[in-house]
Amino acid sequence: MWSAAARTVSPLPAASPTQQRRGVGSLPSSSARVGTGRPSTAAARAGLRDFVGGDLVRPDLGRWLEDVEKHKSLAIYPPHEGGYEGRYLSRLSYQGYYFLDLSARGLGDPETTLTKIHPVCPPSLGRQPVARWYFPPEVDYRLSLLHPDAKGLVVCVMEAKVLSKAELQFLAILPDIRPKVRVIAECGNWRKFVWKPLKQIAGLEPDPDAEE
Repeated sequence: MWSAAARTVSPLPAASPTQQRRGVGSLPSSSARVGTGRPSTAAARAGLRDFVGGDLVRPDLGRWLEDVEKHKSLAIYPPHEGGYEGRYLSRLSYQGYYFLDLSARGLGDPETTLTKIHPVCPPSLGRQPVARWYFPPEVDYRLSLLHPDAKGLVVCVMEAKVLSKAELQFLAILPDIRPKVRVIAECGNWRKFVWKPLKQIAGLEPDPDAEE
């Protein structure tokens, strides 16, 4: 038989007038409890890509390094939003390569700029005479400054889609002229990061993927 002490329920402490105005100390009503429950587990579900990123789980980095060593000059097609090409280029720096970043806009003749002494005319303000300065070959100058333990020099040409076919052909055969040079040319954009041998893009080799 239950005792009287066991049946006694202590009342809740009364809230002060300040707490009553703020709503503190009183039990929430049924309407206030609607929508305040714990979130569903399905709404907070996350996958592996949410933590490491989609570009980190791509299994083609090994094939990228093999194609750089095999073809020595590649045409890349990164997405429009950018960022993905850095993951692939950083793998080349891990292998011991150094980089020469250039833009195809304003590059001039690639053969003259990269492998020969070339003149550069600084902009004149109207009162100075037109001057002409001579610069050393960009590729040869960078090769002379490489560390003895460096594997080579990677020439990255951004916006290479504005170059002519003859200029792309020179970039494609530049590793044959300078064996320690690798060429990466941005020839366009695609929905994901893809690449092809630059000799196929320049027409020096047949492209198996081209439509007949």
